[in-house]
Amino acid sequence: MDVDTIVAQAAPPGLGGLAVIRLSGPGALGVLRAVTPGAEGPPEARRVVFRSIVDPADGSVIDRALVTYFTAPASYTGEDVVEISCHGGWITPRLVVDACVRCGAREAEAGEFTRRAHLRGKMDLVQAEAVADLIEARSGALRSAAVHQLERGLSERVSGLRDRLLRVEALLAHHVDFPEEDDAPVPMEKVLEEADELAERMAAMLRTAPEGELLREGALTVFAGRPNVGKSSLFNALVGEERAIVTEEAGTTRDALEAAVQIGGFPFRLVDTAGMRTPAGRVEELGIEFARRYLERADLILYCVEAGVALDDDEVQFLETCEAPVVLVATKVDRAGRPEDESAVGSGQPGRSAEKSSPFAGRLSLSVETGEGLAELRDMLPALVYSAVVTAEPGTPVVTRRRHALALESAAAEVAGFRKGIEDGLPAEVAATHLRSAEMALEELLGVVTTDDVLDVVFREFCIGK
Repeated sequence: MDVDTIVAQAAPPGLGGLAVIRLSGPGALGVLRAVTPGAEGPPEARRVVFRSIVDPADGSVIDRALVTYFTAPASYTGEDVVEISCHGGWITPRLVVDACVRCGAREAEAGEFTRRAHLRGKMDLVQAEAVADLIEARSGALRSAAVHQLERGLSERVSGLRDRLLRVEALLAHHVDFPEEDDAPVPMEKVLEEADELAERMAAMLRTAPEGELLREGALTVFAGRPNVGKSSLFNALVGEERAIVTEEAGTTRDALEAAVQIGGFPFRLVDTAGMRTPAGRVEELGIEFARRYLERADLILYCVEAGVALDDDEVQFLETCEAPVVLVATKVDRAGRPEDESAVGSGQPGRSAEKSSPFAGRLSLSVETGEGLAELRDMLPALVYSAVVTAEPGTPVVTRRRHALALESAAAEVAGFRKGIEDGLPAEVAATHLRSAEMALEELLGVVTTDDVLDVVFREFCIGK
């Protein structure tokens, strides 16, 4: 356990009315006394008091601030904590931190306050990571997932998996304890049935992982199509401002433009790319090459074609190679009119691959000029990319971090290894080692058992002051 006292500004420095300086550790109250000489005794716990903050080097007043003292263990970190609310800006908060350092505190490292809270049992590791997600959330969906994790929604589900795993181990122990009996008190079929139920619950949680990770980064949504079909106009409409240059001249977009937006509360990274055609010059050739690179990494492709214009063979061939879901968007319907048969937009039966049951994940017609179809597109996109999250029952936890997914995958693989071991005729005691490994994976997810290396990886992503 740490024995020193740490200090940091609890928010990034910059212009603002207020700044909060946080102290945590056994010497927090002593540091406060040193920077507020002449104050009448220590402040009452959880009561805000008005104090002058003094530079110990020369006794000059740095600022007059509000001070709150939290006694251990009833604080964020579980230690004695002091919070100083001073005026904001660039200079004053820095001077307050420097004064605290001169009086015995050490500047905190990234995530050190939350790390101490975890080590002192104030929160498990999943909750600690949820703090970072809540701070960094740029979409309503990630904020909701983070709040649910902070309230132990995911932790309780993982703890439930661990409890069921312990039940499987207990049933197996009852089976092993009576090897000479013709009918064991717990048949192996019952043990395997419980293991299968456990495996299905793990799989259900893992199904949210790909989309859960996208909540953190945003779904890469690439606009593609031939030049001058309205890609940039649609990009601007979804972004809400004119980011891409739009003219009647074909090939205006030479580079890839990217913008982060919320659509239906879900994060998307929209990318407008150069029109797909035989390039007219080296610059356009590079733009098309950038476009292809983005398309290879896309989570969703909006392929634009003018309403009433069929896809040609090259476009069909291109779409057959796309791995990401493709939405076929018929643009400029205010000029060409809506096709009588919207399914006929294109050239008949283009498809993403022979295995796909439908050539496109979705089709629609729209006009940026009139706004027709834009609301429908905004409704469609979250359902296509985040279907597991959108359709999940309220309160269902979402796996938002790769660390969580890897731990669950490891646990699920060990449960599968247990079943295979039994089916291959391994002694139950030997096969049971897989169950113990699965238990360890779940405990590492929660942070019940972990190493300093794991903690370093988790908390280095945090901001200073949290």
